[in-house]
Amino acid sequence: MKRPAKKAIRVLVVDDHPVVRRGLISCLAERPSLQVVGEAADGEEAIRQAAELSPDIMLVDINMPRMDGLQLAEALQKKAPAVRVVILSIHNKPEYVQRVMRAGARGYVLKDTAPEELARVLEAVHAGEVCISPEVAQTALNQLVTNQGRGAGAVPLSQREREVLVMIASGRSNKEIAGDLGVSVRTVETHRERIMRKLDLHSVAALTHYAIAQGLVPLEDTPRT
Repeated sequence: MKRPAKKAIRVLVVDDHPVVRRGLISCLAERPSLQVVGEAADGEEAIRQAAELSPDIMLVDINMPRMDGLQLAEALQKKAPAVRVVILSIHNKPEYVQRVMRAGARGYVLKDTAPEELARVLEAVHAGEVCISPEVAQTALNQLVTNQGRGAGAVPLSQREREVLVMIASGRSNKEIAGDLGVSVRTVETHRERIMRKLDLHSVAALTHYAIAQGLVPLEDTPRT
């Protein structure tokens, strides 16, 4: 018996620049797994559209008038908690990711991301993952190593465990992490198991959210822009 086709992921594009919206919609329209159901020019309009169109995911610019992407993500946690937010940004700075995750978003993607990678992120977030642009995650890892654990607070993780945690948050596999650190895959698996046990977190999504949102990586408290 032929299996029924998967239901397309409903996407609402939110950006205050019409040309950017058109470009995003055009790119996403080429992906059969995605269906763009609407667009909005700011956060207030996006909230109204969420009630009318019931999108699965909002792809949201971080900088918008009246209500920016972070404020929109925060508002949706109360008004439409089923909608998952992926933030689009030009900022390759870990501090922006921290604020985004604390606002309730599930993804942070740079605006120069390739269309096929953007589509993959939307699909992964819809499947329950938390996705951060690899460039931003790598910057966070570099900052972690440079500061050697400063700002880690009461988190009971060793420096190596913190390294592994941030690499997990970047979406790297056990094999890739092992290659970067010059250790065996089994050693990485042991680190992962210890991290999960110590933090009482038992999924990659939960570990990723913790690594970014809870401030394991030392971040500056910069104002929103």
